[in-house]
Amino acid sequence: MTLALVTGASRGLGRDMALALAGAGTDVVLSYLGNRDKADAVVAEIRAMGRQAAALQLDVTDSAGYDSFIATLGAVIAGLGADRLDYLVNNAGVGINVPFAETTEAQFDQMVATHLRPAFVLTQKLLPLLRDGGGVVNISTGLARFALPGYAAYAAVKGGVEVLTRYQAKELGARGIRVNAVAPGAIETDFGGGAVRDNAQINAFIAGQTALGRAGRPDDIGSVVAFLCSEGAKWVNGQRIEVSGGMFL
Repeated sequence: MTLALVTGASRGLGRDMALALAGAGTDVVLSYLGNRDKADAVVAEIRAMGRQAAALQLDVTDSAGYDSFIATLGAVIAGLGADRLDYLVNNAGVGINVPFAETTEAQFDQMVATHLRPAFVLTQKLLPLLRDGGGVVNISTGLARFALPGYAAYAAVKGGVEVLTRYQAKELGARGIRVNAVAPGAIETDFGGGAVRDNAQINAFIAGQTALGRAGRPDDIGSVVAFLCSEGAKWVNGQRIEVSGGMFL
């Protein structure tokens, strides 16, 4: 069996990643922040596909709770009939849209605690559970390449995730662990209050700046993550893969 942990997978991009992994034959443990019902619904969808799944609560900003989470995760992995994780997908996150000059230190710290610290500390703590020859996928953003006003804190932290990805790939290569970053463009989800999905003007602007002529959809991303968590990507390592339809080329 092949087993992946996807953080923040009760909705949005994380949900699609979990379903895409299951569709590719991978069993999935997913984490959720607070909505157990939505997480259980994703678990039910995965089980209906013939794969095993489980959901665990995790606040990625609370690093003090990582050890307890990992202990529970170990028991869940054993209950699924495995002894290791094959893949880790660091997806959980939130965004803010605040002008640089108005961004507070607390808001910046929230971005670090939500995106960069988990990619570093949680991954580090999960290494004993990650099999040699496995893989890590860190979720970044297209905003780390192009700039839109209001996303300085979010994008700067995701830029840090991309640098971290290369260092992880370099240092974990001795164990055969591949580490890559996936950078979505603007996607029609509830991220950022659902602006891309629900605001026709914003959606049209994104479509007009994208070579393929539309904003992204959640199912544009999950298949790429599933590919990276497969033997087909065994020689892809230390890469930033933007999945944006050709935004701002």
